[in-house]
Amino acid sequence: MLNQKYTLRYLPLFYEELEAAVLYIASRLGNPSAAENLLNNVENAILERVNNNPEGYEPVPSRKKRDYPYYRIYVGNYIVYYVVIPEGNERIMEVRRFVHTLQNRDNI
Repeated sequence: MLNQKYTLRYLPLFYEELEAAVLYIASRLGNPSAAENLLNNVENAILERVNNNPEGYEPVPSRKKRDYPYYRIYVGNYIVYYVVIPEGNERIMEVRRFVHTLQNRDNI
């Protein structure tokens, strides 16, 4: 889908997981600058992907039958999961999850 425009959409769960990670780093670990850096890096990685063919990456292998393949973006020790959904003449990059790389991902 070269030169295709994508609309960006976020699920509330993504925001909840991102907020939890940022608050943990800022408050629990006492490192607000690292929390802010994580937030900025996540935002930049997502914006870069939505503007550079989000479907041009390897889908995440899955044992489940899914309506849309999942893709991932690695940001430091975290993974951003998203799907691309065709809606009419447009395509939506829907950002769904934000998990730590050490987190068990079998049940998400």
